[in-house]
Amino acid sequence: MAVTNDPEEPVPAHRRLAAMLREEIVRGRIEPDRPLPSEERLVREHGFAPEDVRRAVEVLSGEGLVYTIEGQGAYVSTRAEETGGG
Repeated sequence: MAVTNDPEEPVPAHRRLAAMLREEIVRGRIEPDRPLPSEERLVREHGFAPEDVRRAVEVLSGEGLVYTIEGQGAYVSTRAEETGGG
């Protein structure tokens, strides 16, 4: 995943992060029922704010690509297979 947070970018950070994660899911790099990278990891490695990470997960959840388990994180849904992932 080669996206970093650039404040000069016109697309909101959470949308860029959601697009990056969506691509990873659709290409099958993150398989169904496998966790997304942790919020802490995305913040540390890509420079996104924790709120942007949470909002990106909300976007993907709204699209049906991920589901969350409270206290455990976000996971790729089996629907991702229908969109080309897995």
